Amino acid sequence: MKEEKIPMYTTIYRDGVGELVEKKSRFIASIAHVQTEQEALQFVETIRKKYWDAKHNCFAYVIGTNQEIVRYNDDKEPQGTAGKPMLDVLLGKNICNVVAVVTRYFGGVLLGTGGLVRAYSGAVEQGLKQSVVITKQLGTVWEMTTNYTDYGKVQYYLEQQQIGIASVSYTDAVTLTIPILLANQERIIKDLVQITQGKAILLPKQQKYLARLDQSVVLFDD
Repeated sequence: MKEEKIPMYTTIYRDGVGELVEKKSRFIASIAHVQTEQEALQFVETIRKKYWDAKHNCFAYVIGTNQEIVRYNDDKEPQGTAGKPMLDVLLGKNICNVVAVVTRYFGGVLLGTGGLVRAYSGAVEQGLKQSVVITKQLGTVWEMTTNYTDYGKVQYYLEQQQIGIASVSYTDAVTLTIPILLANQERIIKDLVQITQGKAILLPKQQKYLARLDQSVVLFDD
């Protein structure tokens, strides 16, 4: 049985690294997009090798669009002061398919329980700020064929609705590829039929996730 896709979820599009210094201790947060628990653990090992001389490499990860797998590790910090606060940040922002590793270089000053919690959670916040976080929404890619007379009206309507055109081909007619969010699909298709007075041909091609990035719409297969 094919797994039903969820309408929307938030994840990492571009990995990032953030840093925080607290009472001479240096906290480096490495954030990455992962699809499986194995990938998450491999990333943790990569960071551990990169910062092999650090006192701690604590981690937290959330796997699955419904956050099916959540794990964290304090890496010899006092229990509950590192991995759990890191995980709380990820869950609080409802991010999935993400791993966060915070590397600590001890500065010689004890931070106490509260200080550690603030530092580790704050480092993850900094790491996320340096990453690109996107919200993917489920949509359908439609193929629309219209005449040249109606093409201008269709273009104007799509611009007003902030719907990007994925591709256009020009032959004896104009064929557009248009990604439309499921939540707006019924209304948009109805409007396009009315604008072209029913002359346009509209065919649904495939479901994809859509996300806005740098003023454009990016399509994803997952």
